Amino acid sequence: MPAIDQHLITITQRPDLVFASGRGSWLTAEGGKRYLDLMQGWAVNSLGHSPALITEALARQSQQLLTPSPAYFNRPMLQLAERLAGLSGLERVFLASSGAEANEGAIKLARRWGSRKRGGAHEILSFQDAFHGRTLAAMSASGKPGWDAIYPAMPSGFAKARLNDMASVERALSPQTVAVMLELVQGEAGVVIADPGFVRELRALTQERGLLLIVDEVQTGIGRCGTAFAHQQYGIEPDLMTLAKGLGGGVPLSALLCKEAFNCFEPGDQGGTFCGNALMAAVGLAVVNEVCRPDFLAGVQARAAQLSAGLQAVARDYGLVGERGLGLLRALELPSPIAPAVVAAAQALAPVGLLLNAPRPHLVRFMPALNVSSDEIDEGLALLRRALSAVAA
Repeated sequence: MPAIDQHLITITQRPDLVFASGRGSWLTAEGGKRYLDLMQGWAVNSLGHSPALITEALARQSQQLLTPSPAYFNRPMLQLAERLAGLSGLERVFLASSGAEANEGAIKLARRWGSRKRGGAHEILSFQDAFHGRTLAAMSASGKPGWDAIYPAMPSGFAKARLNDMASVERALSPQTVAVMLELVQGEAGVVIADPGFVRELRALTQERGLLLIVDEVQTGIGRCGTAFAHQQYGIEPDLMTLAKGLGGGVPLSALLCKEAFNCFEPGDQGGTFCGNALMAAVGLAVVNEVCRPDFLAGVQARAAQLSAGLQAVARDYGLVGERGLGLLRALELPSPIAPAVVAAAQALAPVGLLLNAPRPHLVRFMPALNVSSDEIDEGLALLRRALSAVAA
């Protein structure tokens, strides 16, 4: 029998599942089996699968205008940019399609500013174990082990420091440094959280040295951590910020934001065929208006507290290391490298399965929809216990 993916270029190992439909926190595969989805496309589906708010925005905008080309304005583009600027205090917005594209834009903007204002300074200081995307420059900015050797020769100019270690930051800076690029929560590293004191010191240092602070909120932004942006919980304001994933709620949409002082691209320096298209911008505006309401964010915080408490109870009962996270981005730490087995056991449960993610061999990650219900959190925790018991057995 031919392989199910015989016509796809191999990029990852997928289970032999073909999903046919989704609603809220649930996916249904061909054949009818249902799965409680606590991954949501790696924190992408901020309002769950196929929410009416998004389908209605798509239907409405698709009948009016898809894209007039990035050479022209459209109203949803202008409205989304205005909304993001108002929420963040960063006055300028560039809309794109993916987190890697937004981060690539941030690197380019920082270097453009460095060429104009810092005598050609161009190095970006980033952090070990960070993840900023899969374009060549974003891979070079990332600190994922081995990524500097996959596609030689890689773009240069990316020094590395250790998260929560100011001494390593000081050592890595040079006269050619123009910016520091930071994830407040290193999701792909296993939900590793930046220490608030470290972040405040880093912000003070960048201001003192005249360096840009780029905060990558591709995974943490738009309500994922219980506030509109995670950096609001750290009491800092970045110079540049990138958003994606939950910004589109399931459609391809990202954004690069910057303060007015760093709005230094010349016409033609940056762009993209689909950048700022009306269809995706209309969806993004609907998502942001829903997620960034105070009462919605209060619900995220309540469900995050429930999930955290439930995972702590699981850790105690099963002798695990513990749990950690910020908002509805959390990880359960296991005492041995059995996370892939736990993920597989959860998926195989019957009559319903559970979808989880293992970013590291000893870590299971949880990224549910931001409007996940209390009952769904409880059901997910019960299914997780069954999966852990199956692996233990």
